[in-house]
Amino acid sequence: MTTPPALLIAGHGTRDDAGAEAFRDFVRELGRRHPELPVAGGFIELSPPPLGDAVAELVGRGVRRFAAVPLMLVSAGHAKGDIPAALAREKERHPGISYTYGRPLGPHPSLLNVLERRLDEVLEGTDRSEVTVLLVGRGSTDPDANAEVHKAARLLWEGRGYAGVETAFVSLAAPDVPSGLDRCAMLGARRIVVLPYFLFTGILPDRVRRQTEEWAAAHPETEVRSAGVIGPEPELLDLVMERYEEAVRGDLRMNCDSCVYRIALPGFEDKVGLPQQPHFHPDDDGHHHGHHHHGGHSHSHAH
Repeated sequence: MTTPPALLIAGHGTRDDAGAEAFRDFVRELGRRHPELPVAGGFIELSPPPLGDAVAELVGRGVRRFAAVPLMLVSAGHAKGDIPAALAREKERHPGISYTYGRPLGPHPSLLNVLERRLDEVLEGTDRSEVTVLLVGRGSTDPDANAEVHKAARLLWEGRGYAGVETAFVSLAAPDVPSGLDRCAMLGARRIVVLPYFLFTGILPDRVRRQTEEWAAAHPETEVRSAGVIGPEPELLDLVMERYEEAVRGDLRMNCDSCVYRIALPGFEDKVGLPQQPHFHPDDDGHHHGHHHHGGHSHSHAH
């Protein structure tokens, strides 16, 4: 019987210690649930351990083949460029290893069910037809990634009976949270629930909640509530394994129809065909480069 490929979880990283620990706990729980499988996880930036350490851990356990799954809701620069480039670099560091690469997690029906549950927790029986939801994503300079958040919002609206589901972003993209709440109010919303489209707690979900509270204080005529993040739910654990199994089978369905690295979208023509560059992690001992944030390096996708 052949040994199945190991599972490598690739996270974004956060300056929030609780958020980083939530990721590490999640990786440990996956390992506990699947003792037949070597499981490790690391971050692209900001938090330890770096992805390179996770690969080295697997190699140290005798792993030669693994499937990498990005623990991310949308396919932005990290999933399209940074992680593939980092994996290519690890292949150079560890000759003889091979890997397949999975796709991001959302919008998946099981995660939409978790989002619905988060809404129910704060609605406490309120008639959904009176509630407008503001789904708040991370935000990206990649229009395809932002469109994925809009897709999740539409799928959450369909068939669930809310008055509406609007979309906003906490960084890098418009509308921001206050503008999203303004839009809900202009559309006639009297009850709004702000729903963070994030897997775990962190700096950005905290910012969403803070901006929501500030807006609510300035608009006492509107009832505003904040829902929780998705969290380490059984649905999320199962979905990661589903993405792992897709990658192992070679059944990959990455959305490349509107990828800025393949298609010349208006305003992003300069990104087509850019070479992949690793996203250097500050804790990775294998380099001596400074870390540059999103404006200072290219998220890229070579073909």
